[in-house]
Amino acid sequence: MDDEDRPRPRGGSGSYGAASQLAGESLDSYSQDELDARIALLETEIARVKAHRQKSAAHRQAADALFGGKPR
Repeated sequence: MDDEDRPRPRGGSGSYGAASQLAGESLDSYSQDELDARIALLETEIARVKAHRQKSAAHRQAADALFGGKPR
């Protein structure tokens, strides 16, 4: 994986934790079945993160509406 394809750190911290570790891991030792299982697990995790992001956005919008924050 090229460096430009890897997840970028936020705030200059240099790491996204487990996501950064996964992005740098060699996949050479995995079988086709293991790769399929890994893809399924990662797709499930992506769906979980997206759902949390949507929940966070709705919470932020509600707070902004209540407390008069900047519209997004």
